[in-house]
Amino acid sequence: MNEAGRTSTPFLFGVDFEMDEGFFVCNPLQQRDILFDINGISNTKNYEIIIPNFRFDSFPEDFSTYQKRFDLIMSELCRGNSYLTNLTIKTPVQSSLSLYDIFTCSRTVYRLFLPEKFVCFSPERFVKIKNKKIYTYPMKGTIDANIENAADIILNDYKETAEHNTIVDLLRNDLSRVATDVNVKQFRYIDSLKTNKGEILQVSSEIEGALPDDYLRNIGSLIFELLPAGSISGAPKKATIDIIREAEQESRGFYTGIAGYFDGKNLDTCVLIRFIEQRGDGLFFRSGGGITVNSICESEYREAIQKIYLPFQPS
Repeated sequence: MNEAGRTSTPFLFGVDFEMDEGFFVCNPLQQRDILFDINGISNTKNYEIIIPNFRFDSFPEDFSTYQKRFDLIMSELCRGNSYLTNLTIKTPVQSSLSLYDIFTCSRTVYRLFLPEKFVCFSPERFVKIKNKKIYTYPMKGTIDANIENAADIILNDYKETAEHNTIVDLLRNDLSRVATDVNVKQFRYIDSLKTNKGEILQVSSEIEGALPDDYLRNIGSLIFELLPAGSISGAPKKATIDIIREAEQESRGFYTGIAGYFDGKNLDTCVLIRFIEQRGDGLFFRSGGGITVNSICESEYREAIQKIYLPFQPS
């Protein structure tokens, strides 16, 4: 990545959550081994398609199984070993659509398809680098848009506000490792997302900082300094990752890793959430949410399941 930055060579890259695996493709618009759409830059045609009726069934773990992991995390939070921990689940799903079909039908800001591995239709940017500035957009807080006064409810929820504040503070500190003049440009604004289950609202913020003049020569080192993404790990990051490993009992792989596209001058990246992976003949949807000392287990369980969706409906 550093060498490509020095030579202004376009590339596509991805890194898994544990930073054990990744991919790097120079001039990715000229290949179709990995299909992508990074905020409108794509190696596929974005034509209108008719989405047929489809089947999409999920089989989440039972509440008691989730509660055991939740209780473990809550005990660590109460001891002060973490202020915020992202807990995720792996849910078997079945669909009449293939992973390629899901990639093609999805209309999201970020899409990625690795054949026989995973499809991702992420709404969350990790960082954007443009004109010597770096931006990040933490996304924390989700609610069903059909609930009366949904926007007011999510913006005034004490637990959601505390969780969002923690992530904004963490990512502001993260950006300060690579940038100067770091500040919050927008705080807790709402985006709307349409899914096969209906519309949901999500709360985001915008943080920016100024990069040094030679940032292109070190663009890879800069990105790796920020990993893993704070919004899907927690705070403090190192101690919280140890808690996540104990609670989840398996590696996440590319789920909650990052991917991005560099056009020779600017870089845009996403967090690999809203993620379906293929393991053998089975498909698994990965989802989760942030846990704080104010979290209620039943609510967190419902949120993790609510995030099991496809970002489109039949035409």
